This record gives sequence, C-alpha cells and structure tokens, in this order.
Amino acid sequence: MLLQGATLRDGSRRDVRITGSRVDRVGDAGTLEAADGDEVLDLDGYVLLPAPAEPHAHLDKVLSADTVGVHAHDLLAAIEAWHAHRATIDADEIAGRAIEGARMLLAHGATAVRTHVDVGPGIELRAAEALVRVREALRDVMDIQVVALSYPLTGPDGEANVRRLREAAEIGVDLIGGAAHIDPDPSGSIEASLRVAADAGLPVDIHMDEHTRGDLDLSHLAARALDFAHAVTASHCVSLGFQPPQVQDDVAREVAAAGVGVVTLPQTNLYLQGRDQRTATPRGLTAIAALREAGALIAGGGDNFQDPFIPIGAGDPLQTAQLLVSAAQLDPDDAYELVSDAARAVMGLEPVELEHGAPAELLAVRASSLREALATITEARLVIHAGRVVARTVVEQHTLIPTATVAQEGAGHA
Repeated sequence: MLLQGATLRDGSRRDVRITGSRVDRVGDAGTLEAADGDEVLDLDGYVLLPAPAEPHAHLDKVLSADTVGVHAHDLLAAIEAWHAHRATIDADEIAGRAIEGARMLLAHGATAVRTHVDVGPGIELRAAEALVRVREALRDVMDIQVVALSYPLTGPDGEANVRRLREAAEIGVDLIGGAAHIDPDPSGSIEASLRVAADAGLPVDIHMDEHTRGDLDLSHLAARALDFAHAVTASHCVSLGFQPPQVQDDVAREVAAAGVGVVTLPQTNLYLQGRDQRTATPRGLTAIAALREAGALIAGGGDNFQDPFIPIGAGDPLQTAQLLVSAAQLDPDDAYELVSDAARAVMGLEPVELEHGAPAELLAVRASSLREALATITEARLVIHAGRVVARTVVEQHTLIPTATVAQEGAGHA
C-alpha cells in the first residue's frame, strides 16, 4: 500500500509505503513510486497520524441510554439504574450493542480498545462472555482487551464477586478490574483485585478515586504495584486533582516510580463530578499536570457513551483530545499524545511512529494539521489497522455561502 502526499504532525508532506502490517518506507511527497499490485491512496489534504486507541470503554453498556431511559446525574445513581437494567439483558443483546459501539470507535480511528465489562449479581458472566465473543469476532479489524469489573470485593457480597472474577479469568478476559472507591474497604478491594489477577497471571485496571472527596487510595495502589508482576492501570483518579499541590506532586512521583498507568476520562467525569458545587464547579479531572511533570504514564479515554452514565458521546478519541485541550488546558499535540501514543502504552501495545518497521496503525483526517483536526473533529477519516484500510468516511458539504477565494475575487471587481 502506498499513501501519497500526506501531511504529518510536523507539517511535512510525505509518502508512506506499507508492506504487510508494517511501515516500510517514508519519503518526501512525490518520491515513492507504486509497485505492482500496490493499493495507492491519495492523502493530499489529509493529516496522517498514529492511530488513537481507546484505553477505557464500557461496551457492555454502550448505546443503552434510550432503552434504560434513565440519565442519572451522579455516579451512584447511574450505577443503581444500570444494575437494575443489567439483570434483564442477555448476551446476544450485549454483543449487538458492543459491536455497534466498536464500529463507531473504529470509524473514528481507534484501532485498539480496552473495555470494562460488568461481572456481578444479575448479570453474572453473560456480559463477559459476550465481550470475549466480540473480541474474537473483530480480531481481524481491531484489537480489543476485556477487563472484568466487579464490586464490592469486600464485605458481605465480596466473596461471591471475587469468585465471579476468577470465573471471568477462566473464560478468557484479558485483565482484572475493580472499583475501590465504592467498596466499603477500598484497600481490601485493591488487594482482592491484585490477588485474583496474580493468580490468573493477568494485569489489572482498577476504577480509582472517582469522586471529589478528600480521601485518596491511589497511593496504596502505587505501593502495591511495586511488587506486582504485571501491568497496573488506575482509571479516573479524580480526587487527586483536588489535593494540595504538594500532595499531588508526592503521589504523582509515587505513581511514576511504580510504573502505574493513569487514564483520565474527561467526558463522563466532567458530566458526573462536582454537580453539588454551584460556585467554581470543579472540572472533575485528575492532576494531569503533576502526573506529566513527574514522568508518570497518563492517557486519555472516552469512558461511557450514550448510556445511563452519560447521554452523549460518539466513541471518538478526537473528541476526548478536544476536551483535554479545553478542560485540561493541554496543547493540541499533547492532548493527542494522550489518546494515541500514551493510550497504546497503557494498553501494553507497540508504539506507532512514521518510520521503517513501525506497526501500520494509522489515522488520516481531512485537515491541514493536527490542530485543525482537533478543532473540527470532522468525520472525514481513513483508518488503517495492521496495514489495511478498515474504515473510511467521506463527508460531502454544500452551502450557499461562497468560498473565501470567490468572495475575495468578487470584492476585487466591485
């Protein structure tokens, strides 16, 4: 495959040859010639980027907003609404919505997705079985990682949920999760997740500190990660953003030293967090600046979309990056890094560079630059996974307003 005349992030125009699933060669625009049998794609007018990844989705819940009919305004109310609904659904219904959610993510450029899936009373292992099935069905077009999520893991109901997590590991989930902040014993919940994961030989991705209270459990996870044999991810970590600067800096250094990956999730956390504070309503994000300064691995994800937790969302990493520009005050390059390179790193995936030997996981967006791509988040995109085109969206626009060139020409003749 030969990509011709694409604009890269640095503003240069390049041709890119792909052989198999890898980038083979990169040259100045117009310098690479098509070989026999090459598929040639003209990317003049497109910016070519490393494909984004989605490090935190909930494909078991996706697109259920109208069916559930409840748009909760805080996290616990959303959980209650979903738990009541999840007892009524079967694996085929979950798989159908999950495939449509995955299609939306792929069309927007995410060639890799990590999805959490509920395991617990009422749903048992149905959703996990459905998502493992979806992962296998879509293996040729995208990479999917499935995280078994259950809570509480302590107290009267903890033992049964721990058992369910072990059973989820047996049916083939990729990671073990939890939600320490809504467990009666947060530290005990962390220990239970790590114990199940260690026994199964799996990484963990734990919902962590998803609140604006003063308590903070991320330090405990960082301390335990030091002697855990597999990758550790902490998602949300909202309350870190509400700590004094010195606490933020200290915890960020602990997280960096332990190699814990952090995933910030602006869309849903901006929607659910801080509603009770009418004056100077908090942004509901983790301490992104402190974590980056400490050298911690931090990625950006989309979280829920169109379900009881948030009624909007399209599974678009560029929307996540746009929110990171406005809400986290990041530059466009840094914001995109969180949803692409850093997201892949959190997921344990190989980095993508426009150079020989790199995996051909690429996104072309109809724009003159990365900045314009994040400004417009146009749907006009071409997505390449493992060296082949897996999605393409063409946008056709018609208006009665003349282009700037026509307007200027008309003014010249007035």
